[in-house]
Amino acid sequence: VQLQASGGGLVQPGGSLRLSCATSGFTLDYYAIGWFRQAPGKEREGLSYIRKSDGASFHAESVKGRFTISRDNAKNTVYLQMNSLKPEDTAVYYCAATNIATMTPDWYDYWGKGTLVTVSS
Repeated sequence: VQLQASGGGLVQPGGSLRLSCATSGFTLDYYAIGWFRQAPGKEREGLSYIRKSDGASFHAESVKGRFTISRDNAKNTVYLQMNSLKPEDTAVYYCAATNIATMTPDWYDYWGKGTLVTVSS
């Protein structure tokens, strides 16, 4: 099982980025996939997850209306579209896989390396 997040970078406040989580070793109907972030000095925060069974998506209140998780089963890739970015969104973003669809990082078994998102003018 492998996951690799990509798509981070420097963006101005109000801008958008789309992160990708490329997966291998399993299909997206086998594990739920979540997106998380960790800013310096802060705990890892759950942002969004997409359920393995039906692809239903869930978002934390902190990003609801701005971030959207989606998946492409044919490409084994999960995306996080981030709009209206704010400086406080600056963090390393991770994707992870779990059998238990939840926003809680502790329940995730497999993690990819993160991608840095910096929101600054």
